[in-house]
Amino acid sequence: MERLYQSIITYYYYYYCCCDCYFCYYCCVVIWSSTSVLTWKLAGCTLFITGASRGIGKAIALKAAKDGANIVIAAKTAEPHPTLPGTIYTAAEEIEAAGGKALPCIVNVREEQQIINAVEKAVKTFGGIDILVNNASAISLTGTLETATKKVNLMMDVNVRGTYLTSKACLPHLRKSKNPHILNLSPPMNLNPMWFKNHCAYTISKYGMSMCVLGMAEEFRGEVAVNALWPKTAIHTAAMDMLGGAGIEKQCRKTDILADAAYCILTKPKTFTGNFIIDEVLLREEGVKDFDVYAIAPGHPLVPDFFLDVEIDTTAMKQERDGADGAKVKTESAAAKPSGPVAETFRVIQGALTEEHVKSTQGVFQFELSGDGGGTWYIDLKTKGGSAGFGKPPVTADVVMSMSSVDFVKMFTGKLKPTLAFMSGKLRIKGNMALAIKLEKMLSQLTSKL
Repeated sequence: MERLYQSIITYYYYYYCCCDCYFCYYCCVVIWSSTSVLTWKLAGCTLFITGASRGIGKAIALKAAKDGANIVIAAKTAEPHPTLPGTIYTAAEEIEAAGGKALPCIVNVREEQQIINAVEKAVKTFGGIDILVNNASAISLTGTLETATKKVNLMMDVNVRGTYLTSKACLPHLRKSKNPHILNLSPPMNLNPMWFKNHCAYTISKYGMSMCVLGMAEEFRGEVAVNALWPKTAIHTAAMDMLGGAGIEKQCRKTDILADAAYCILTKPKTFTGNFIIDEVLLREEGVKDFDVYAIAPGHPLVPDFFLDVEIDTTAMKQERDGADGAKVKTESAAAKPSGPVAETFRVIQGALTEEHVKSTQGVFQFELSGDGGGTWYIDLKTKGGSAGFGKPPVTADVVMSMSSVDFVKMFTGKLKPTLAFMSGKLRIKGNMALAIKLEKMLSQLTSKL
């Protein structure tokens, strides 16, 4: 009903009140106010959003749809996925229910022709493109030697090449819009080596998206706004569930926070360009004070997102530095009879292991710990009965984890979440990431005994 009132008022004002008299303008303002609708900033605008069938892309689409925007859902999922929610068609239904118009297009951004076809269809359907959101992304949090070539190709093709080619295809149409925007879901380019050492290929691919912002913002300055948006904390999506395992959602915010931040950016004039924006920082500047509304579990500690430096535990860092010089001596002296918090933790783990843990995990974990009580330790959840203790595992490790002794004890006693340790650079993982996630799930079961 409100949208009908707006349409009638707009028609009346622009087609009958040609004199632009004060009285007519005042009447329009009064009626608009009485319907609780001051403006629909994106009404009639066409947004081309990659990866919009679920998660962050869909959340941005639904936010714009409430204004009456046209949404081009450029994503791969046309048939229901066995584990991931939503398709381009279910997303289209939600968008239209929210008040927008939807155009679902099957698009794999690795295929240039599919991008071009979708852009042409969008222009033919809606008359142009006003906004491009490069949201589609691929992730593999693995080290250089553990990252298969096909995974490297996937991340480079989707994140960098896909963003570049979609921008290239949309730009001729964006330049015809009154207030065009490109928004990439990519981070500020933090060159701290910690963001490269654990997942070099992924970092390169995400920073490639950010370099597109840096270059295109300058290349098309005055014509098209080009910006990047990144969350301050982890966002609860299907990808985060796969990376963090059960319970990770409590440490995350909803996709709504990125949708609200994106809306703020996309409704600014095109002179607002070349910015690398953090969602919470922008929303605070816009006057938002209550961020609990965005939390999955209000009051629960949140995991900081990748590429944003967090406060480091200086005590642990000092022990790591000390351990770099004295680890061999400490390991040898402790070999006869390990003692201290680390040894006690492994003693409890050994006593808590069951055949069920072995059957459900089927992995061997090696820990390289620095600082007091450090050295090489292991948990064998592959051999019958399972075992844990000092030294190298009886069989080759599937996963090797490196961290300080202090952080290890915190992690195994529930005071430090493995996901947070990994994302903040306190934990380095080599090997099978899926097994590392399984270990985190087991940890949640053992915490009460540690």
